[in-house]
Amino acid sequence: MDRNMALEFVRVTEAAALGASKWMGLGNDKAADQAAVDFMRKAFSSINFEGTVVIGEGERDEAPMLYIGEKIGKGNGPKLDIAIDPLEGTTLTAQGRPNAISVVAAAPHGHFLNAPDTYMKKIAVGPCAAGVIDINAPVKDNVRAVAKKLGRPVENLTVVVLDRPRHADIIKEVRELGARIYLIQDGDVAAAVATAFAEDSEVDMLLGIGGAPEGVLAAAALQCLGGDMQGQLKPRNEDEIRRAKEMGIKNMDKVFTMDELAKPDDIMFAATGVTNGTFLKGIRFITGGAITHSVVMRSKTGTVRYIQAHHKFAKKPVY
Repeated sequence: MDRNMALEFVRVTEAAALGASKWMGLGNDKAADQAAVDFMRKAFSSINFEGTVVIGEGERDEAPMLYIGEKIGKGNGPKLDIAIDPLEGTTLTAQGRPNAISVVAAAPHGHFLNAPDTYMKKIAVGPCAAGVIDINAPVKDNVRAVAKKLGRPVENLTVVVLDRPRHADIIKEVRELGARIYLIQDGDVAAAVATAFAEDSEVDMLLGIGGAPEGVLAAAALQCLGGDMQGQLKPRNEDEIRRAKEMGIKNMDKVFTMDELAKPDDIMFAATGVTNGTFLKGIRFITGGAITHSVVMRSKTGTVRYIQAHHKFAKKPVY
């Protein structure tokens, strides 16, 4: 995949973030999400590639969302599978809370797990703790193993967990160990990625159950960053089990390694902040335009670039 495509995908996440940011704090999560989708689709339409959405906003009958199987791009150039979340953190945006981002990952065909829209149990760490996690091990064993690998006492470790009733036992076990907890309302892609930027984000480890599509996106980013992740599907009903099987996943108990969630050799990942967060700044509107803060990375080289862009609305009326 041509490395110059990376900048094209940053433009896509910038567009989605700018669209969504107009709705920050206005209490309308659906409008924020729809704006992100509309701006992202329009930005994709200007890129010379043949893209297929493999991780998207919904099924074909749920259009105008960017649905699984949708063809995007100009229809010429490289053929790529695309994983997207136009607005990870719709509620965060609607309430003006931190850590909402727009995300795109791209890779050659077959690199991403075809994850159904169900739940996934996840454990993720940054590069300094790669290789010691085990999703089937007790929470306390994983926390201790990560602390040991990092060369720190357990009480100096920070574990990020979605604030949900289903995570009461995880939270209890982590607290009993004395490790610190960072509870988040939404947005576990940003939280998983933040583990690879621990010096800036102060987050060392992600635990808990979140969306399966978001698990694939997080794995794509961590492949670029040298982190580690495991996932296990947790379907909520028979219909979700059926859909998973139709997408080729026969064993619901299977533990997916990071390499199975997102193959490592040729991935691009881009994200733009919508609201201020742990590793990306949010959209800042200025007279006549806006400033965006993005990150773009490649698994092939391990290069990570932060991009601060100044947008002039008079010259970009689409925004």
